[in-house]
Amino acid sequence: MLSINEIKQLVKLVDESSLTEFEYETEQGKIKMKKGGEHTGAPVVSTPTVQAVLPAPQVEAEVASATPTAPAEDFHVITSPMVGTFYSSPNPESPAFVEVGAMVHEKTVVAIIEAMKLLNDVDADVNGEIVEVLASNGELVEFGQPLFKVRKK
Repeated sequence: MLSINEIKQLVKLVDESSLTEFEYETEQGKIKMKKGGEHTGAPVVSTPTVQAVLPAPQVEAEVASATPTAPAEDFHVITSPMVGTFYSSPNPESPAFVEVGAMVHEKTVVAIIEAMKLLNDVDADVNGEIVEVLASNGELVEFGQPLFKVRKK
């Protein structure tokens, strides 16, 4: 599947061209863009036939303990891999992927970020316990924005 940067480049190229429709299909999925309609003329990426999971850059922050005399705990901050809408569950009727106190491992899906109509899983990337949820369901998040605080195990 295409990377987010490649998708952005495609959107820009279609926007700057005289094309009104563009479709790209591989074994992993399909991207379809159309210009016009109710929008401002910018291309719109239609709902994909598959979910694309884009690799997230590894961003890690160390957080010190609140009391200077107490020993520092080993925390990991899970950050947003991209700009998009944060979803804490797979759909509105389902419970959240994780809550405070949940034990996670490296491959545990903790949230979804929707960007350009693509749903991207956010993995914990660490073994530990969720100690704080830093984003709200439906909130627009930025690249690198802290989403969860995890106590490493």
